[in-house]
Amino acid sequence: MAENDFTHADAIADCVLTAFDALPAHRKPRLPSSGLKAGRREWVPLAGIVLESSQGILTCAALATGMKCLPRDKIKGLDGNVVHDSHAEILALRSFNRFLLDQSALLCANPAADNILRTSTTQYPFTIKPHVNIHMYCSEAPCGDASMELTMAQQDDQSPWTSTSEANPDELFGRGYFGTLGVVRRKPARPDAPPTLSKSCSDKLALKQYTSVLSAVSSLLIDPENAYIQTLVMPQSQMVAEACDRAFGRTGRLSALQNTSSGPFAFRPFTVHPTTREFTFSRRIADASTTSIVPSNISSLTHGLQQETLINGTLQGRKQGDLRGASAVSRRSMWSLALKVATLLAQPAL
Repeated sequence: MAENDFTHADAIADCVLTAFDALPAHRKPRLPSSGLKAGRREWVPLAGIVLESSQGILTCAALATGMKCLPRDKIKGLDGNVVHDSHAEILALRSFNRFLLDQSALLCANPAADNILRTSTTQYPFTIKPHVNIHMYCSEAPCGDASMELTMAQQDDQSPWTSTSEANPDELFGRGYFGTLGVVRRKPARPDAPPTLSKSCSDKLALKQYTSVLSAVSSLLIDPENAYIQTLVMPQSQMVAEACDRAFGRTGRLSALQNTSSGPFAFRPFTVHPTTREFTFSRRIADASTTSIVPSNISSLTHGLQQETLINGTLQGRKQGDLRGASAVSRRSMWSLALKVATLLAQPAL
């Protein structure tokens, strides 16, 4: 890999890490000085979306921390008020889509305002400006296929596990059946945790290489043409080239999608680059006083100038299912904003 690729990857990572550092302490994992038991240290994954202008200026448009996912038996009747998947990568993508919807509303209200969107000449009202490049940073290898080798390396016996004849390929856990690679997995990683309806982050990111970063809601308003991630950046310690090629690359499990398209969508794989940077709250960062590292129970996110902290998919301090506890990136909030934009466009049927 060329030296300038490392430099660019480090700059993308720095952009997200600097934005995280600017968050107030209550949106970060706790430290012993803030009430955590002496010797303990909290960790959490971080992910962010970075926009690069034609002048090479990098801006962190959205970031998120988190590692929780609601069990499938806990999501019935939540009516779009609660975020199901709070893994950092997925929250960052949701936060970026909220940012795009906010930009859409701003463009409707003030066409002269600074914006990464412009009006489109296609079937979509808006499009991302062609000179804007989209990058993503992850402090950990995405769960699922892209992190299987890392998970195997952490075991006392690093040889692949043998799948039993009873194994159901539709029910593969995130870390189960090491001998089976290149398959779709679901959260959670641990086999003793309640099952969920969420695919692994590796699988969701792989899908975004075809469907773009746009969600089902924002894709009604924004042309996907310029909405693809160009670079995925992760720490050197988390990047296994073989795993990334298999999970995301042109020659891996997605090879059958080469040169395919469907309407405005096409297979546009991102490149995966390592960074020398490490996140302060990574589970790999510990000092001499640390006796145990425990996961943080909060998820924090930003989109534009807005910030939120979630616990179990709900705004911190609110009861799960309460309308007042719905995050700005919840389905209800996103649909509400999209309807507002469609009304401003005089196209409520969108």
